[in-house]
Amino acid sequence: MKTSLEITAEPSPQDLAFLGGSLTAFNDADVGASGRQSLAVFVRDERGVVVAGVSGYTAWGWLYVQWLWVDEKLRGKGVAAGMLDAAEQEAAARGCHGAWIDTFNPIAEKVYRRQGYQPFGTLTDFPTGRSRIFLQKKLSS
Repeated sequence: MKTSLEITAEPSPQDLAFLGGSLTAFNDADVGASGRQSLAVFVRDERGVVVAGVSGYTAWGWLYVQWLWVDEKLRGKGVAAGMLDAAEQEAAARGCHGAWIDTFNPIAEKVYRRQGYQPFGTLTDFPTGRSRIFLQKKLSS
């Protein structure tokens, strides 16, 4: 089989879908189906505008929190903790036993530690001058 290597900053949606589908099929055959489901928690103001949110997914018994954002006006008021609580409860209801999150923001790291997350890995200089911290938490069922 003749092959060629392609590098692109703009992959086609079809190629990405093929890649994702192929990896999913491989992993399903290797370790079993992930049961991946999206999970999001939003806080809206009186007009229905999103002022805070968490987005991630559950898979293989874990909650992964990919994004967590709180509007500046609501920071320091427990909104992040409330959203994490809600996401963790939903994940536990889905059968998850653990959760993980990562950040390079020192303030966010403190929030996650107060929420019971413990570091399990670090990438230094990601971005330069900071460290990306990976944290995990055991969930109660």
